[in-house]
Amino acid sequence: MNRIIAMWSGPRNISTAMMRSWENRPDTTAWDEPLYACFLLQTGIDHPGREHVLEKHSHETCYESVVERLLADIQTPIFYQKHIAHHLLDDMDRSWMDDERVDHCFLIRDPREVILSLHKRFPGMELRDTGLPQQVEIFQRRLEVTGQTPPVIDARDVLEDPGGTLGALCDRLDIPFVDSMLSWPEGPRACDGAWADWWYDSVRASTEFAAWSPREGDVPDHLGPVHDACQALYEQLHVHRIRGT
Repeated sequence: MNRIIAMWSGPRNISTAMMRSWENRPDTTAWDEPLYACFLLQTGIDHPGREHVLEKHSHETCYESVVERLLADIQTPIFYQKHIAHHLLDDMDRSWMDDERVDHCFLIRDPREVILSLHKRFPGMELRDTGLPQQVEIFQRRLEVTGQTPPVIDARDVLEDPGGTLGALCDRLDIPFVDSMLSWPEGPRACDGAWADWWYDSVRASTEFAAWSPREGDVPDHLGPVHDACQALYEQLHVHRIRGT
């Protein structure tokens, strides 16, 4: 039976680099943003590369079919799923999340850094676009169902101490840490979604996690309430984050 790792992140995080890290393990298959095509079709949102993504038969637009694949057996021991939390729409059934084979994990990032980056791409962004409300919802669901705190890692901790933070995450998941998680080949990877040409320039040029540095700039005044709401949600998760020793 496979170990299924559902890693829930918001946008403008290090989620693709994290996928590179797990995909580079010899025992892991990675799936890039399983819900993205469903999200694009149901919302009608005009993201870069939208039509290209929806035309690709490799990206399932039927949510029920995606769920079947999320829980399917695969050939490798570990099935890593890179989820972007705001792709989970309100009317999408959550019952698959309670499957005992799935370990739900959470990758969070300082809301200020997320908003500064996301606002450049989507000036009309709202709270749900950060993915934090959905991350907290899933986190609380898992806490209620299992009685155990799901693993949370912070992007800054990963960038400042990749080996320690990923080692601590693997320990929590009872999975051996391997050094191959700390670097990967430059260029595109087979697991990349059809949207990679529009979004993955930086990560395709990378071979390891970049060093952390503070993001410059101020949150626009009109997004002050969004930042405040995000900060409160972020702190609910941040208090549970795991780090290297």
